[in-house]
Amino acid sequence: MEWLSSLRAAIDYMEEHLFTDIGADEVADAVHISSFYFQKGFKMVTGYSIGEYIRNRRLYLAALDLIKGEEKVIDLSYKYGYDTPESFTKAFSRFHGLSPRLLREQPSRITVFLPLVIEVSIKGGNKMEFVVEKMEPMKMIGFERVFSFESGYLEIPRFWDAFCEKYMSSAPGKEKSEREVRKAIGENGIGEFGICFDGGQTKGKFSYLIAGAYKGGDVPEGMKVVEIPAYEWAKFQCAGPMPNSLQTLNTRIFREWLPGNGDYEIAAELNIEWYSEGDISSPDYRAGIWLPVKKKDF
Repeated sequence: MEWLSSLRAAIDYMEEHLFTDIGADEVADAVHISSFYFQKGFKMVTGYSIGEYIRNRRLYLAALDLIKGEEKVIDLSYKYGYDTPESFTKAFSRFHGLSPRLLREQPSRITVFLPLVIEVSIKGGNKMEFVVEKMEPMKMIGFERVFSFESGYLEIPRFWDAFCEKYMSSAPGKEKSEREVRKAIGENGIGEFGICFDGGQTKGKFSYLIAGAYKGGDVPEGMKVVEIPAYEWAKFQCAGPMPNSLQTLNTRIFREWLPGNGDYEIAAELNIEWYSEGDISSPDYRAGIWLPVKKKDF
């Protein structure tokens, strides 16, 4: 239950520091958990990114202060971390559906956003099956793109769509560079894996690689080789059309398996998506998620 305890402690920490300049890294450090998995898991469990949660809480509290009528909009904007009254008013209006002036006149229209309560939900009849397998270091080659934790769920499927449209069609590439890329894709099976990892990006972002197992040879321009260290991997599988079945599996891992398993904890800031061959829209299509894990110290 350490994962749930960390999430609860994170919410308490954010509540205590709503008036200070904090982000996901500071919160993760405070509760002693990897920032990469904390941001990923918080979004899975709550439906909000860290930035969204803090912003929504501040805008709700700002509305309560506004209704009291004791502070001006300019004072509230600086109090709740906005650089200008204009940026505060824009965010306030987007969240509450009306401007600060109108909300002060119609306080019943406030959008309520209370502190989240994290609870365990025990559901029967659909136990998550997984295997743990030790694997040696792996070299992967593919196309890298950087995403934010706020929008990655929506943007990564588009990244895949663009990759398939450009390189998976039957039409051969006209340019030499494109032919070299297509050759590397075929030789290394690029598209079998999707790898999420901490690529040393700015706060709130992560790297994603559409990848295959690197067999050696030239690395065309625009592609990248990364080495995955040896780990034990907890491997989960799902069946159904992409991307919904895999995203559902990902969410269940963080909501059900990670809080409920008593043996393993996350060992590194990465995870691997595995894709089989076949029609990704088929109800029988198989895919999986691999997490690097280690035995818990008791």
